[in-house]
Formats: sequence, structure tokens, C-alpha cells
Amino acid sequence: MLIVKKFGGSSVADKERIYNVAKRCIEDYKKGHDVIIVLSAMGKTTDGLIAQAKEINPCASKRELDMLLTTGEQISVALMSMAMDALGVPAISLNAFQVAMRTTRKYGNSRLKKIDTDRIKHELDARKIVIVTGFQGINRYDDYTTLGRGGSDTTAVALAAALHADACEIYTDVEGVYTADPRIVPNAKKINEITYDEMLELATLGAKVLHNRSVEMAKKYGVPLVVRSSLNRASGTVVKEEVRMERMLISGVAADKNATRVSVIGLKDEPGIAFKLFNLLAKNNINVDIILQSVGRDGTKDISFTVAQDDAKETIDLIEDNKNRITAQRVECETDVAKVSVVGAGMTSNPGVAAKMFESLYNVGVNIKMISTSEIKVTVLIDQKNVDKAMQAVHDAFGLGE
Repeated sequence: MLIVKKFGGSSVADKERIYNVAKRCIEDYKKGHDVIIVLSAMGKTTDGLIAQAKEINPCASKRELDMLLTTGEQISVALMSMAMDALGVPAISLNAFQVAMRTTRKYGNSRLKKIDTDRIKHELDARKIVIVTGFQGINRYDDYTTLGRGGSDTTAVALAAALHADACEIYTDVEGVYTADPRIVPNAKKINEITYDEMLELATLGAKVLHNRSVEMAKKYGVPLVVRSSLNRASGTVVKEEVRMERMLISGVAADKNATRVSVIGLKDEPGIAFKLFNLLAKNNINVDIILQSVGRDGTKDISFTVAQDDAKETIDLIEDNKNRITAQRVECETDVAKVSVVGAGMTSNPGVAAKMFESLYNVGVNIKMISTSEIKVTVLIDQKNVDKAMQAVHDAFGLGE
């Protein structure tokens, strides 16, 4: 049996936790299983490296940032291999170069394209525990790239898919996936099982338990996922294609404070203008989420949409530089906003979900700026200062804490 285990930064934050992870993995190894471990950087290492970079050069290139940030995971895997050795178990640490984890060429948020599994298979055949750096790859220029924050989850799922692993276990400092962030909503409950689609929506909409691209990849390749705690033996949350027949209407509530609302004012009200605007953003790899277009008036219309905060400046600059081509009169930006979403596969056959959500927000005095819906989610844009009370109100309205 081949098992891929991923551990986040808090799980390997110090000597005690590194040895805790090592001993836990050795248990499976001694049962005769092949074990691959994927690690994030220790504790707050990545945040510390980013802070150092900003001190040296606030406008550092994304290439050099990736060169810097990938050192964090290399420290983790080397120390873990040393711990395994100290415990008398053969292990080897490998970085993205040694595995040959090929990615797209974009720095800062690259995507995995291909993994060369020969080296890993060779080391597993030699009965070693293989410890691989998460979050990183190499592009066509043989430069290091990073997969975006939380990208170690994607590394683990990609390895599990490439090697046809029997299990992929994602370990974190919580016991699984909850109906809401328990730090914000104290009565949030752990979910025993959830579908890929629901988990993908929650991850995309702000739930920080799993990287959204890791869920996307797990669904695509049918990788069995379990999210569990590295600090205890709780059963965790199983992420899979289908769950039990009888289930709750809503699976969870998520919030995303990493949002900016961009409003493009005074566009010509004619065919092709929306295409020109969003094609411009797409060509520059800027993802757009909620979109709202006003009713045309006096031959013009307004379009508002949300982007990630990191993309806000580039978005504004692009639109300003192309105002004449897209016929915009001006562009406005609002940064103190956040998205709150409810997600659940049961919504498709139950009308009134949106109304109940809006009522719960009205009851606590939260105003809605924008709305987006799909078959399994309803998302609203609100003032960032209201996120905590909005999440609690929506969570309670659907009885998720009962």
C-alpha cells in the first residue's frame, strides 16, 4: 500500500512536532507500507521570508521571491529526514529539482504540469521513506516556482495521482473540515464527509483547510482524500465523489477577506465591451469572481467585479492603460470588503436558501453589496468589518451548530 501524507507548517513547527510527525509516519512504514511525506515550511517561516524580502526590496521580482521562498520547505524536509535517521529508519529528502516537478513558467502561482516519478520509485524500492518539498516546482527555464499559498496540498495530491497512491492524507492543526472557521464561529461542527464539489467551493471561497487546486486535482484523478489532525488520532473528514444519502442542506459557511471590488464606470452600452474588459484581464492571468452589470442608461453601463487583493493594483493599472479601448470613463476600487458564502449540494432541490441567508444578514444589520449564485453556493459581498457577525448569523440560521 502506498500512502502520501502531507503535513502543514504548524505540524513541523519545532523539534517536538517534527519527531511527532516522524514517529507517526514510521508506524505505517513498519506495517510494510510505502510512505511519501510532503512538507510545508516550518511554522511562520514563509511569512518571515516574505517580511525579509520586503525589507530588502519591497518591489522584488516574483522570480527572486520564489527562489527565496522555496528554501523554507527544503529546511523542513532535510530536518525530517534527519529525525527519521535518528529514529533508525532510512529516509531521503528531495526537492522539486531532484523529483523534477515541472510547472508552468509563471512565478508566484504556478501550476503543476508533469512529475517525473522515477527517482521517487527508486527510493521507495530501496525501502526508504521519501520526504518531498511541497509548494514548489521548476519551470521550463529550470527556475524554481511556487504554487501559491497552501500549494503543498496540491503537491501531495499530484504525487498521489502520479503514483496511483492508495491514500492521500492531509494533516493540519485542526481535526478536519468544519461547518465554519471555529475561530470565528465557536459552535462550528466537524464534517465527517463532504463531496469534492462542495470542498472545492469552500476552499475557493476562503476555507483555509485545503488548497482549492488540490481539491480540483483530487476530483479529476479520483484521489481519495482525508483531512485530519497531526496532533491527535481523530478520524478527520473524508473528501470524496459521493456522500451518504441523508445529509444537511448546507455543508458549510466560508469567508474570504482577500477580496477587492473594482468598478468600471461609464462603459459604452454596446455588444463586445464586456468581452474586451474581461479578455484583457484573462490575458494577464487575473481571475475575476463576482460580476455585476448595471442596467444601461444614457448609452453607458457600469460593471463591477471582485479580484484577489494581490491582483488589485495590476487590475486597476491595466484598465487605466486601456480606458480608451474598453471605453471606460473611470475606474474605482474598494478594498475593505469580504465575501461570505454558504455551500451545499442540497441547495439544488431546496428553494429559499438565498432568502434565508439574506434574512439572517438583515437581522444583524449587514448590508449586501453584490450577490453571486450557483447550483451549490450563494456568495455575498459585504463590508469586511461585518464578516464575523455575518458568518455566525448565517451559520445559526441554517442550524449548522445544532
